[in-house]
Amino acid sequence: MSTPARPTLPERAADTSAEHPWPVRLLSMKIGEYVEKMSVLWVEGQVVQLTRRPGARTAFLTLRDPDVDMSLSCSVHVNALDAMPGPLAEGARVVVQAKPSFWTQRGSLVMDARQIRPVGVGELLARLEYLKRHLAQEGLFDRDRKQPLPFLPRRIGLVCGRASAAEKDVVENTLRRWPAARFEIRQVAVQGNGAVAEVTAALQELDAHPEVDVVVIARGGGGVEDLLPFSNETMLRAVAAARTPVVSAIGHDVDTPLLDLVADHRASTPTDAAKAIVPDAEAERRGVDTARERGRRALAGRVHHERRRLTELTSRPVLADKGAFLRVQREVVSALRGRAHQRVEAVVHRQRDQVAHLRAQARTLSPQSTLDRGYAVVSRVSGEVVTDPADLSPAEPLRVRVSRGDFGVTVAGAVG
Repeated sequence: MSTPARPTLPERAADTSAEHPWPVRLLSMKIGEYVEKMSVLWVEGQVVQLTRRPGARTAFLTLRDPDVDMSLSCSVHVNALDAMPGPLAEGARVVVQAKPSFWTQRGSLVMDARQIRPVGVGELLARLEYLKRHLAQEGLFDRDRKQPLPFLPRRIGLVCGRASAAEKDVVENTLRRWPAARFEIRQVAVQGNGAVAEVTAALQELDAHPEVDVVVIARGGGGVEDLLPFSNETMLRAVAAARTPVVSAIGHDVDTPLLDLVADHRASTPTDAAKAIVPDAEAERRGVDTARERGRRALAGRVHHERRRLTELTSRPVLADKGAFLRVQREVVSALRGRAHQRVEAVVHRQRDQVAHLRAQARTLSPQSTLDRGYAVVSRVSGEVVTDPADLSPAEPLRVRVSRGDFGVTVAGAVG
């Protein structure tokens, strides 16, 4: 009986399927072949772990990217370590010449390190200068984007090292200036591995706190390598994005990490930060006392001035004899009343003469005046005035009106 033929495995990863998968060993071999084609390269990182056993020819170290939480394992021959100018310590910044290698048995990628060179201070400063120019072009250092510090924060956020002198300086000096100050303290790593991630996380937590009105990032002095986390781009962008004002209190006055340029306020020392975040209670009390005294003196001066003016006014003759003004006004009113009376009488006289004149004129022009001169008015019974004798009929009754009355008449005969 013949053995059934084994199915042919797909040549490419894109050709695999649920019915035709690759076994793990084949996938490991394929990855190993692909990684083996990669060239030798240089990589930069921070040493977070170094394992060197006595008598072993190979040591192991872990490189970490200082900007993100990502690491990579490396194997290195002890001769490469011995060739370095000084002992390799954890936290050091190095560049490593390595060849990527994939261990098929474990299914893990490692770097076969061949040379290790420490990153010098000069090179670090050059890189910081490049980052500084880059961030300045983006406007992260512009003064118009910086937020003003509150006069008296409800709660002060403090990011500092664990049991550090910087924490003590900030807290004690703040309480000395304003005893009622309250803190939200986050103790984190401020040097070495994890410093960037821990400080950034603490800052974001305090920025989201509803009562924290200002955040202080404090650390004591140190060398350039010790203060590198506070020039890290990830931390700088987190500070720039914070809604709460941030105070940078890193090192001494001569230390200038890039955080000083991005923060809303730079304090030369942690002690100086206390002066920036809270007012001096004694100075404010003296200011209030001074203002109160100045207000009292100003009010007393105003009262004295008004009292002197009142004395001057009351000492005038018109106010010394309180009835003098009334007498003068009474005389004025009497004079005006007399003039008004004379004017009214003159008008009445003129109008009375005019009425008499009009009355005489009306009397002269009235029908009664004509009747008084012997004339009469003849009218029919209907009241129609007779103007033509030819209009009368014989025996027609008429009415005659004379000066002193009227009487009836009858037409005797035809009128010619």
